[in-house]
Amino acid sequence: MNNDPNLNQAENQEEKVFFQNRIDLSELQNSVAAIRTELHKVIIGQKDMINLLIASILANGHSLIEGVPGIAKTISAKLIARTMSVDFSRIQFTPDLMPSDILGTSVFNLKTSEFDFKYGPIFSNIILIDEINRSPAKTQAALFEVMEERQITIDGKTYHMESPFLVFATQNPIEQEGTYRLPEAQLDRFLFKIEVDYPNLEEEIRIIETHHERKNADKLSDVKPVINAEQIQKFQNQVQEILIEKQLVSYIAKIVTQTRENPFLYLGASPRASLAIMSASKAFAAMQGRDFVTPEDIKRSAVPVLNHMVIVTPEKEMEGISAKQVVNQIIENIEIPR
Repeated sequence: MNNDPNLNQAENQEEKVFFQNRIDLSELQNSVAAIRTELHKVIIGQKDMINLLIASILANGHSLIEGVPGIAKTISAKLIARTMSVDFSRIQFTPDLMPSDILGTSVFNLKTSEFDFKYGPIFSNIILIDEINRSPAKTQAALFEVMEERQITIDGKTYHMESPFLVFATQNPIEQEGTYRLPEAQLDRFLFKIEVDYPNLEEEIRIIETHHERKNADKLSDVKPVINAEQIQKFQNQVQEILIEKQLVSYIAKIVTQTRENPFLYLGASPRASLAIMSASKAFAAMQGRDFVTPEDIKRSAVPVLNHMVIVTPEKEMEGISAKQVVNQIIENIEIPR
């Protein structure tokens, strides 16, 4: 037994050593916690979906929310928009929807004898596109430019979107009647594809009880704004400053390149996927209060980023193998850098 007081004091000091972040992420963490608190006033469970939606905001990326009807896809997107003091626009996609219904159109002004541009609902900060797979390819293509470059070009004039500009889209993976397959170019523009599952038994009971207790009260009114546009931009800039080591960059590159060589995949991921994984990893690190990326952040990001950017071969798809399973297998087979 060592009774040296100086040595014991040194050991105690070593136990208290902690790393000081280069970036002060306390405001970001507090805002994320506040958003979660507001959402959980209405949303029961669905923690993974909420975390992915918040991460997509911090990473400045769009999200595709996929799940069967009635599991709070649309309401979650609407509520997360309500936690932010920004403009919100909801677009219900239908088979007869035209590009001008989304982007806007030029209208002739009889007083001035000139065409005035009438802005469409896409001119907002948070865009909810409900049932995105219910409109044909012509309407889907209208989103290509605005989702990638955050601008639209009409009649030779370019209109830039105000920051933040984020698209949350929902779709039902089961129903095929009256739906259209999303173009690969559009899928590639989503940072995440968030697959939402049914609640478990305990959550189902809480949903029923909460709905009963609320009676006719407006559930949307319970959620209050806790963050503004300036803070969102500040947090997005902070996320870009998160450190990522060279070996972790190589780790991301190995995961993505393996998707191009995997025999189960007909189409592998593009370099856009590598950048998306890096951005998402930084967002998850920031949400944990860290100013550096870990391998766990990358593994957490890889599946929601890649599961819509790769295509399983028809043979394996008929066997019931999903893109998510293939991506998980690829991750497991690559050595984690330490």
